[in-house]
Amino acid sequence: MADRVTVIGWDGSPLTAAARSALAAATLVAGAAHHLALPEVPAGAERVRLGSVDLAARRIAGHRGTAVVLADGDPGFFGVVRALRAPEHGLEVEVVPAVSSVAAAFARAGMPWDDARIAVAHQRTLRRAVNVCRAHPKVAVLTSPGAGPAELALLLDGVHRTFVICEELGTDREQVTVVTSDKAADHDWRDPNVVLVIGGNSTGGGSTAGWLMSHDTPAVRGWARPDGTDGGRTGQHPTLRAAALARLGPRTGDLVWDIGCADGAFAVDAARFGAAVIAVDTDPAACARTEAAARAAGVQLQTVPGRAPHVLESLPEPDVVRIGGGGVPVVTACVDRRPERIVTHAAHRDEAEAVAAALTDGGYTVECALLQTVGLDPGDWTERARSVVFLLAGDRTDAPRDRASRQPG
Repeated sequence: MADRVTVIGWDGSPLTAAARSALAAATLVAGAAHHLALPEVPAGAERVRLGSVDLAARRIAGHRGTAVVLADGDPGFFGVVRALRAPEHGLEVEVVPAVSSVAAAFARAGMPWDDARIAVAHQRTLRRAVNVCRAHPKVAVLTSPGAGPAELALLLDGVHRTFVICEELGTDREQVTVVTSDKAADHDWRDPNVVLVIGGNSTGGGSTAGWLMSHDTPAVRGWARPDGTDGGRTGQHPTLRAAALARLGPRTGDLVWDIGCADGAFAVDAARFGAAVIAVDTDPAACARTEAAARAAGVQLQTVPGRAPHVLESLPEPDVVRIGGGGVPVVTACVDRRPERIVTHAAHRDEAEAVAAALTDGGYTVECALLQTVGLDPGDWTERARSVVFLLAGDRTDAPRDRASRQPG
């Protein structure tokens, strides 16, 4: 029985000597149709179409002979190596790599990619991949049927990006197309493809060398930093903001709603954690301040002027929500969209009780804390300002629904 399998990456270039030698000795070859048609595949070898990798791995494990798996690009980079190495298959894997499709796509575009985020889009992960594209200026998306360039563009509605769409890399049918995101939805794209999503603050190049791949290091240390602009009157006091951020836990792949964004302090901090952020405020000037704060911090976010709860109806589904104003009607509207967590605040107990009741009635468990902060002058330790507020956090108690299949409102 086979206990070793050689995995050969193929990028359209002539196979290496090591790859040809492994294929020549193979008695079973698994791969896609275009792999199995390669002239180097032995005529007498058993051929297995590679659909389910798990099924193919079981076939290989039971094969008496020498097995080879052919895969596009670098098979160790979001490829078949991970599945083949699963303990239940008992296979020892040897890899002959090739240029990854992501590296090839950026090469076709003539761009560096050490500062890029890389996401895989299946139908169940499409929404989170889109949120990464919202939050970061340079993203490579490995697509799949039903989660391709058109679907990415549709879910990015309202966010302008440039798409570099690389179809069938390494084959005779390879094609590279550059379009704006609003045009990508009007076309049928061939699989497989890689989409480079470029925009926001990205220049597409840059002369400064990085030191850590695909990681945005904040220019300024710390988060929930004091800004001295609101004195706690808008619910943006740094202590309250820090507590709300800690409770929400925004992360890469999330979409955060910041309702009542004021000066943008919370929205910017959430974006610095890697989340996509939509900041909402009735005051267009507040949206402008938020955009300016985002530019200064070097983060991506989207602002939507309008009055909640009505403006929320057209927004894509949130993962977590911070409510800075609007009371029970806004809380109820957010509850109806079923985010995992909702954080808000109240100025007095009656308001806190009403908000807690709305969250509880909507199927959320509620925590409440009374936060008091006193700013002191370190020179003479006199009191500068005092803030007292109820912080309420709601966690959804029902089983999470399949959010990947839901479309923006």
